Amino acid sequence: MFFPTVAIIGRPNVGKSSLLNCLAKRRISIVDSVSGVTRDRVSVEIEHDGKLFELIDTGGIGVNDVDELTYEIEIQIELALKKADLILFVVDVREGVTPLDVDIAERLRRIKKPLLLVANKCDTPKFELHAGDFYKLGMGEPLTISAIEGHGKTDLLDKIIASFPALEPNEKVSAPIMKIAIVGKRNAGKSTLINTLAHEERVIVSETLGTTRDSIDVKFEIKGKPFIAIDTAGVRKKKQIQGSIEFYSMARVERSIRRADVVILLIDAPRKISQVDKKIGDYIKTQYKPCILVINKWDLAGQVETETFTNYVQSRLPGLSFSPLSFMSAMNGSNVIETIALAQEIFDQANTRISTAELNKAIEHAFHLHRPTRKKSKVAKIYYSTQVNVCPPTFVLFVNDKSFFNADYERYLSNQLRKTFPFQEIPLQFYFRPKQRDSNLQSG
Repeated sequence: MFFPTVAIIGRPNVGKSSLLNCLAKRRISIVDSVSGVTRDRVSVEIEHDGKLFELIDTGGIGVNDVDELTYEIEIQIELALKKADLILFVVDVREGVTPLDVDIAERLRRIKKPLLLVANKCDTPKFELHAGDFYKLGMGEPLTISAIEGHGKTDLLDKIIASFPALEPNEKVSAPIMKIAIVGKRNAGKSTLINTLAHEERVIVSETLGTTRDSIDVKFEIKGKPFIAIDTAGVRKKKQIQGSIEFYSMARVERSIRRADVVILLIDAPRKISQVDKKIGDYIKTQYKPCILVINKWDLAGQVETETFTNYVQSRLPGLSFSPLSFMSAMNGSNVIETIALAQEIFDQANTRISTAELNKAIEHAFHLHRPTRKKSKVAKIYYSTQVNVCPPTFVLFVNDKSFFNADYERYLSNQLRKTFPFQEIPLQFYFRPKQRDSNLQSG
């Protein structure tokens, strides 16, 4: 189906990232008073009045990047302009028309694509009066909005979708696409992997530490099947975090894990597994997310045997011992497609439902093999079990006293169910509930 793309363009600090967050109704792009926070193309799907489109935030045109990535940022802007079906040219009504605005207007005029001029920061009616100054740019009537307050948001969305061609009668809205969060410490190769999957320079790759700041959604296809990869900022030790930009980058890594269907924890093969790797692994575990431990840059690992390194990884990340490992090189594309296929496999595992009869039979067998420790004269009992959810598979067990069933016994049950059902490589979640006296549940 036709899935239009809208690119937000403008000079630094006119509120482009705030506008993306406003239209998306959630914080996606990092907003900071420091110029040049946004470097890559940050995108999000927006639905308004039954229509979907992709909204892309870009770096500020004319920014002087402190890490000397100005050229790379400009390439990302150019790629966004090339892909866009509609351009939102954002200006700052409080500062008025600047020479850089004039230069950008001339550049956009040469592109000859549909465009809406957006006068941002109209937080009060008096500023709306100043919006008329932007007619001199020759880009049409300026649409007034306050990205911070939300004023004018609906009118802008109406204008955006009105610019798109109507859907054909047989066209349907796309089904949800599996999201894969790619996380890891700095310079583990996350952005390189994204670009390999996307077959383009979708995000900036640099030797400069911390190049990626936002979490960036990137669509890609393998054999016609669509996926969304979430590129995230590299995580570093808490004591090394410098400034609010890095703090919010870390917060976005955690949010990306929460909203992902599958997580790829990228481990840099030439380097030892660090406390940062373990911290990310622990967070993935607490969120019960299917995870692949991807050993990147395996071509640089020398003569290390895969079995030896597998044992090393599992000893350092015991909480993810059930997670599969994949050895690859994002740079040369080795084993990348197979890793995504593995992500699909464990996603399917996480969506598996087991019948109540099969589940109770397996739980009863596991219980008879190994019972919780007796407490004085009291013994543990499991009356009934049921699966209540998927992603992760979630089970409720009705018992006589839930204090018998600690974390160790939960791990035991998880391992037993993995032997019986197609849950071999995913986390399982358990809730133990005391059986109500008036319950009609069968005992086992």
